[in-house]
Amino acid sequence: MANGTHTLEVWGDLACFTRPEMKVERFSYPVITPSAARGIFDAIYWDGKREKAGIRPYFYWQVTRIEVLEKPRYIALRRNEVKEKAPAERTIKYWMEGREPPEPIRADGGKDELGTDQKGRTQRQTMALKNVRYRLSARIVPNPGNEWGKLNACFQRRARAGKCFQQPYFGCREFPAFFEYIENPDAAHAATAPFDQHLGLILYDVFDLRKEQVRDNDEPFITLFDATVRNGVLEVPPFDSEAIKKPRRK
Repeated sequence: MANGTHTLEVWGDLACFTRPEMKVERFSYPVITPSAARGIFDAIYWDGKREKAGIRPYFYWQVTRIEVLEKPRYIALRRNEVKEKAPAERTIKYWMEGREPPEPIRADGGKDELGTDQKGRTQRQTMALKNVRYRLSARIVPNPGNEWGKLNACFQRRARAGKCFQQPYFGCREFPAFFEYIENPDAAHAATAPFDQHLGLILYDVFDLRKEQVRDNDEPFITLFDATVRNGVLEVPPFDSEAIKKPRRK
């Protein structure tokens, strides 16, 4: 950890950070978004139990820097996507405990073929990234009354051991991400890719990071920022910065 900032090197075979303006077909941004980067840190250390219980979480992750280590390369994929949504967590828990009979989501056919109300599947085109590798830096922003040092020590211990409470992924859960904790970011590591591009407005996050609690049924809080990659580096402004375009709060 340097100056309160943690650094991870992450990599994977495939990634898709879908542009929100694409309504049906998935088309990835050329680099990972701050929200996807935050999700990787969350997968290692996150205060999810308190959030789901409606209690103010201890902290949130502020992504500060994204370094592109492999130049973006696209690959076209056609995937079968299920139209149904997974049921509520409570229902899945009942299935696991045997308190209710499981009702699988069938991926073949539609209502006519299945003879049920299930919507079945549909084929969609995906423009994904392949062989991605990034170096991500983020810091913990604790809420008042929480020990900053203790939170950092917990993350360090888990990240060094390769522990995570769920598999990190690159945009879609079927695109797993693998990570390594970088002890000394200032030391010599892999050089950034020769990549310069003005990306325009890209997605910053879909949650209000300053909100006391986030519930599953909350409306999305979409934020954007004007992003430019210089020499393979994307500097991410703080969430409270005026550079982040936020919707009006109700």
